[in-house]
Amino acid sequence: MACDTVFRVLSRRYLSDLTASHEATCRGDPTALHQMRIALTRLRTAILFFVPMIDDPMRMRIKAELKWLNSQLGGVRDLDVAMERLGAVNKARPQAISCYRSWNEKREQGHRQLTRALRSARYRRLIETMSGWVESGPWSIKKGRQAAQERASPIAAFGAGRLRGWREKLLKKSHKLQKMGTKKRHRLRLLNKKLSYSIEFFEDLFPDERFSRQQTALKHLRKAQRSLGQLNDDAQGHSLAAALQQDGAQAPLQFLSPKRERRLIRTAAMAYRKLAEMKP
Repeated sequence: MACDTVFRVLSRRYLSDLTASHEATCRGDPTALHQMRIALTRLRTAILFFVPMIDDPMRMRIKAELKWLNSQLGGVRDLDVAMERLGAVNKARPQAISCYRSWNEKREQGHRQLTRALRSARYRRLIETMSGWVESGPWSIKKGRQAAQERASPIAAFGAGRLRGWREKLLKKSHKLQKMGTKKRHRLRLLNKKLSYSIEFFEDLFPDERFSRQQTALKHLRKAQRSLGQLNDDAQGHSLAAALQQDGAQAPLQFLSPKRERRLIRTAAMAYRKLAEMKP
């Protein structure tokens, strides 16, 4: 397949996944919200992956609007995750926890605000603009030999180069994982997710025997992602709890013990070492 074909196939798929969960998310379904956010992250990753080919005057405007949507979804998703973790403190009767009511009120308020955003004209314009840009944006008719070659370039050669570059960047940054603060660890997690999703792009494009090495790489990336994800959830929960305390509500400030935090960091570091040992 040519690169422009693959970009359209992936973008249509993730746009479809995004809009498929729209109504359930508006009704307050946390699972649908999670699926919507995953679809959006995959869509943003696909755009970033194909930037050399699709960089045109519309891309930055679309990028800004997708970032806006991600912030709307992300804030409420963080509250959902924090409530799940809070409920784990008392599985039998989570509402018996002193701060449960305050957290639940904040989550309900967040869902109402998200529903307004998802039913807004801004959201509708974003979906319409994105759909039109994917199919026939300026990038698709850009003149010049180089632009035409980029669109027609076989995906295998282009994809291999992009994956190699992102892998090298991830491994280079992961060397300092043990000493990273919360923000740098979060950025590493995002890069890990981008590489994972990009590898998954190709699962449908290549036979199993050609994809087997990438499956092994995905196993290590997903292991690191789980550990970094739990560390990020803990950091987000801490921030939310601190904000609630400023409003006078009681809330636990820590969900992970220092011992478990160290173990999660070691697990992620080991996964990256195993990834580094593999042939690119």
